[in-house]
Amino acid sequence: MVKPIILTVDDEPAVLNAIERDLRRRFGADYRIVKAGSGAEALAAVQQLKTRNAPLALFLVDQRMPQVTGTEFLTQAIHFYPEARKVLLTAYADTEAAIQSINVIGLDYYLMKPWDPPEQNLYPVLEELLTDWAANVTLPYEGIRVAGTLWSPGSHQTKDFLARNQIPYQWLDIEKDEQARQLVEAQGAAGRLPVVFFPDGTVLAQPDNRQLAEKIGLATRAAHPFYDLIIVGAGPAGLAAAVYGGSEGLKTLLIEKEATGGQAGTSSRIENYLGFPKGLSGTDLARRATAQARRFGVEILTAQEATRIRVADPYRYVALNDGLEVSCHTLIVATGVTLRRLDAPGVAKL
Repeated sequence: MVKPIILTVDDEPAVLNAIERDLRRRFGADYRIVKAGSGAEALAAVQQLKTRNAPLALFLVDQRMPQVTGTEFLTQAIHFYPEARKVLLTAYADTEAAIQSINVIGLDYYLMKPWDPPEQNLYPVLEELLTDWAANVTLPYEGIRVAGTLWSPGSHQTKDFLARNQIPYQWLDIEKDEQARQLVEAQGAAGRLPVVFFPDGTVLAQPDNRQLAEKIGLATRAAHPFYDLIIVGAGPAGLAAAVYGGSEGLKTLLIEKEATGGQAGTSSRIENYLGFPKGLSGTDLARRATAQARRFGVEILTAQEATRIRVADPYRYVALNDGLEVSCHTLIVATGVTLRRLDAPGVAKL
């Protein structure tokens, strides 16, 4: 589980280091302490943290900073984290501004400098605010998030690709979720949907299946130039052939342009497949067969398409859509109806 964040901001390095030290001493076990030396630096950090969907529990910000005051920073930052608790560090002369900010931005507390001893003047206040935050906030989703609209074809394509490859994700509809819309706009990608946010902070706008596959760790490039057996198409027939080939010790490559399971993988119920008298879902069939093939050492390429086949006895050569070519002794084409789009000897007759 990711630790929630406490963000502290102060333009004086000595003060910033002191507050960071005190925060780590009391809260370091349960919270991640992040510091920034200016309002601009802190705002950039907030945007990056929001891109990663990292939970932020509390802002502890100095009021008197050049260029961007503490109140001005919090006014912008709360758009990204409206539920985070907000505390200002003030000098005596700043108390009026702090009091006004209670009404302007809903400031939770202001603390006078210096805060020594922290056991008396700092920790009790922050502990109460953090306890209140933890009791009322649901921690954000930590996985992949897909932001788009209901009527975006690309959004449906991305969601379908992730779902069929059994990759968990969270859907964000920017027409209904204001924070999601702001997040997309902050990336400058409002016109390029969907926008996919990854836990490591990476963002892909309008990605194709190949980009997604590479990012989530699916194999898209063949590990070897030559195989005993190559199978084009990872529907039930292709998966079965891969299992049989792999179980016989053949070096086997399975090529699939979308997701293992093929059209059958989208079926809610399959009742006529051998060995399952009570039936099973297409997703279960694809998952089980894929795991079985991998157990026998079958190499599976996802988001990769065979575009042309040529025969030069005793070998067969398969051209892929990334421009590379792999060869084998034996080739099985199990693409179903899409066979007609494959440039291969004899296909026209079929």
